[in-house]
Amino acid sequence: MNSPPAATPFSLAWQALAEHAALLRPRHLRELFAEAPDRFLALSLTLSGKEGSLLLDFSKQRITAETLSLLHNLARAAAVESWRDRMAAGETINHTEGRAAMHMALRAKEGNSAIAREVASNLARMKALCAALHSRQWRGMSGEYITDVVNLGIGGSDLGPRMATRALAAFQHPDIRVHFAANIDGADLAPLLARLNPRSTFFIVTSKTFTTEETITNARAARDWLSAHLPGGESEKTLLARHFIAVTSNRAAAETFGIPSGQIFTFSDWAGGRFSLWSPVGLAIALATGFSNFEALLAGAHALDQHFLTAPLPENLPITLALMYVWNVNFIGAASHAIIPYSQSLELFPAYLQQLEMESLGKSVDRQGLPLAHKSCPIIWGSPGTLGQHSFSQLLHQGGQPIPCDFILLEHADFPLPGHHARLVANALAQSAALAFGQTLAEAKAADIPDSLLPYRVFPGNQPSTTLLLERLTPYTLGQLLALYEHKVFAVGALWNLNIFDQWGVELGKNMAKKLQPFLEAEAHLSDNDGLDASTRGLIAAFTK
Repeated sequence: MNSPPAATPFSLAWQALAEHAALLRPRHLRELFAEAPDRFLALSLTLSGKEGSLLLDFSKQRITAETLSLLHNLARAAAVESWRDRMAAGETINHTEGRAAMHMALRAKEGNSAIAREVASNLARMKALCAALHSRQWRGMSGEYITDVVNLGIGGSDLGPRMATRALAAFQHPDIRVHFAANIDGADLAPLLARLNPRSTFFIVTSKTFTTEETITNARAARDWLSAHLPGGESEKTLLARHFIAVTSNRAAAETFGIPSGQIFTFSDWAGGRFSLWSPVGLAIALATGFSNFEALLAGAHALDQHFLTAPLPENLPITLALMYVWNVNFIGAASHAIIPYSQSLELFPAYLQQLEMESLGKSVDRQGLPLAHKSCPIIWGSPGTLGQHSFSQLLHQGGQPIPCDFILLEHADFPLPGHHARLVANALAQSAALAFGQTLAEAKAADIPDSLLPYRVFPGNQPSTTLLLERLTPYTLGQLLALYEHKVFAVGALWNLNIFDQWGVELGKNMAKKLQPFLEAEAHLSDNDGLDASTRGLIAAFTK
């Protein structure tokens, strides 16, 4: 008979948490708050910065001081701080792709290493391009100045820049409008082109490999659109030089497309797509808001990096977020996690986090190639706060399943209108309190609710949430916010023993699509030996009929 595996510090810490959770799970947040009047002070953290403080309140999580201590033990047993230091030192922690993960270097100005010089060179070129476009020195066809910029990318080459550009709408540059097209569906790009003037439109083709099918297909369509409006006497080569730049790690492919070498911004493969908006991938952000604001975005992220690298476990905001995440998924049983920013400017933040978290943590095989013994990433979803109150909040209040929420609030509105912001914040605070404490039968009766409606007016509460309060939304604080969640995801990966930097599941679908495309374009024909399953074969036949 095989003997059971030897206990490890991690397995012992995990088991201690499991035993503690069994005792704590039946208890209600009402009870936990009643027992600890100073609970908010004990279970919140504040990070002060040059543009105000960032407050993390996790007192509405279903934890006690003992839970937090046991979670800290788990983090030590998982060597979270050691993994953090190894990433910062440039070790090849992305072992399946043989790469380091050096995205923090993209926002650190100091240093004379080869990486620091590459970063500085790219920033200088980005600054020069922004100056040329914003000052109207760069001209398009017929000498018209550029009024519109279109970023063509997908995944990390779209979600990050698109989200940040929307978030910083209050900092919009007056002379440049920035747009995004990502989907290979013509319904994404065609209506956009129909609204633009080809003589004053500029394209950024953002693709790490410069082979991404959606991006290159859209880039060809944009090139054809410009060519169709080419003035007499101008060549397509001149057109590309005036209206296209590329952001890629594959310079040769961009040159083959026709983009001049001097208009190609390159970055190294140690900047993974969902961690790359700090690189030239963020050119759209710099053009939309001004290069100084892009620098402020980097500075905010760098400040959070320093906190993550130096703050001890009990004071470390990203690690605390990670510990709440693991507690809710593995010990409370949450399979879903809502991101609810009470800021319309952050409306794309949930979609950005869907890629950051689910592409990084949506895995079931650990670093040793073994199946995980526990659940990993929950479904990430959400929308701006008061919009969600009129759609999905019913499920949160009475759906009967644990769904942790992250509420994100601004102390000061980025678009202040009299009478708006206090109402917005009141709704946010009310939702987090209502989810935590609910409404009992006795409270419903005391509110003179008719007996026939009482069963419908009881709210169980006990929904865990974290509230993140920023003083205001600026490029600097947005940089802090994004870096906070990046490092949270890294810490969760360390706790679950995952490589968060690869995404092999994404590649499978891409490769299968390439195999199917010839059948759909009538370059290949269905047969008994085509290797396709009956469903796919039947759907192709219906499509090509």
